[in-house]
Amino acid sequence: MGENLKKYDVIIVGGGPVGLTMAASLAKFGPDMKIALLDRKPFVVPLDSRSSALAAGVTQIFEVLNIWEKMLPNSNPIEIMKITDSGGGDISRPLFLSFEGDVAPNRPYAHMVPNTTSIGVLLDAVKGKVDLIAPVEIKSLQAEANITSLVLADGVVLQAPLIIGADGARSNMRDMAGIGVVGHDYGQSGVVTTISHEKNHENTAYEHFRPNGPFASLPLPNNRSSLVWSEGTKQAEVLRDMEHGKLEQKIEEVMGHCLGKVKIEEKVQAFPLKLQVAKKLIAPRFALIGDAAHFMHPITGQGMNLGLKDVAVLAEVIIEAMRLGQDFGAINILEEYQQKRRPDVAMMAVATEGLNRLFSNDIAPIRALRDVGLGVVDKMPIVKNTLIRHAAGVSLGGENIPRLMRGLAI
Repeated sequence: MGENLKKYDVIIVGGGPVGLTMAASLAKFGPDMKIALLDRKPFVVPLDSRSSALAAGVTQIFEVLNIWEKMLPNSNPIEIMKITDSGGGDISRPLFLSFEGDVAPNRPYAHMVPNTTSIGVLLDAVKGKVDLIAPVEIKSLQAEANITSLVLADGVVLQAPLIIGADGARSNMRDMAGIGVVGHDYGQSGVVTTISHEKNHENTAYEHFRPNGPFASLPLPNNRSSLVWSEGTKQAEVLRDMEHGKLEQKIEEVMGHCLGKVKIEEKVQAFPLKLQVAKKLIAPRFALIGDAAHFMHPITGQGMNLGLKDVAVLAEVIIEAMRLGQDFGAINILEEYQQKRRPDVAMMAVATEGLNRLFSNDIAPIRALRDVGLGVVDKMPIVKNTLIRHAAGVSLGGENIPRLMRGLAI
């Protein structure tokens, strides 16, 4: 094939934050590895109004990669969380559960980081260390005994012992690898934008449970907040297309005017919500990470964190196998990754499904029971702090957490 054949150690498909973090991790701890990162769109910082709540354990990944300090100026800590609940006709929004303080010394529960910031910093981190190939269209995936080939639309063939699919919930790579999914559509969409507001958010994240889904307000720098508003699909489209002045008034009402007057600062977007989990995380010489492996409702705010946990585990498995002279693309090596990640993914899927069913309704007896439950947890500091530390990725001990999430080099 000559010039039309290019060989790598690892090929990653998908240039979002998860795929980029995978590339940065392998480049740092496998400096002799030849890595390619592919995407169907050019590698530029996108126009994206979304931000992600990066849990304390996850931010340690970026500390080890020596890039967290570059993300910090545009990030905002979440130091307080307040959870409220109300029915469709309720005026008051009683507080049932709150958390305040660090989950570990000098570590807030999470930081809000705009996707534009994380992608921009990660792109800078991999340039010159990873072959960035985009825009590209992949025609086929062909796994053989010791190598896997990607055939591109322009006739170029890329080969590597391991391919990693990080190309999102509608992953073509997952389909090409023959991996099915389980799950269902929620009939909801998440309306996302950024607002500025009259009052200081004081580093507080609000999650207000409403009959059609949760409304979350998450703190950003410069007196702004990121909004994720879950609504029925049709109503979400109405909100997305609404004149900004009217939408700002609705936002103020839904928030109970807790941040005063608000102004929409970025494009209003709507994304369909569903539960989708891959039946397997691996295939011969192939592994899935991020939304390609699991896509969940944002009610727990764990979507990006789950994907970055995938990265921490898979990178450690690959690098340790490489150092031992093992074939890191072999199925027995990839099985270790799957075994370590499946319990966490399954638990989060069950929790997300249960929470959405419990809170996305206006049935009075169910509301009463869930509010009593929240109130009981709020009055049990040990239980509450254990739950928060687990969600922040700092609750498990020792070897149960991958090295990158403990702030350690691989």
